[in-house]
Amino acid sequence: MKVLLVSPDPESRTLTRLAVANIERRLGERLEFIEASDGEDGRRKAWRERPDAVVADEIASRMGAFALARDLRGANEPYPGAIVILLERRQDEWLANWSGADAWFVRPIDPFELADRVLELVTAKERA
Repeated sequence: MKVLLVSPDPESRTLTRLAVANIERRLGERLEFIEASDGEDGRRKAWRERPDAVVADEIASRMGAFALARDLRGANEPYPGAIVILLERRQDEWLANWSGADAWFVRPIDPFELADRVLELVTAKERA
């Protein structure tokens, strides 16, 4: 399974990687992680690498997570993988929904819930 982590904050990418990596034991395989520091780079890597999931921080940067998700979902051939957005404020949940994200979490994030949801979304998309 391949996961794209998008955040301008290297520490956030590391913490998200550690959280999502919790599912390796259940999958019985190592995850492959790709990183991007902003939404523009994330968009390029999502189309080029075709990860199974994108987990993006909604930290203000060039093309944030909402724009990234909206762009991936709104393409002529929509991005088929799971998209999860990590929010700073509960008030932004409507934007996450509008963007086409499959799921979102408001900080502080339970790492086990995040890992479970990513696995659930990827598994459901594989079955579809």
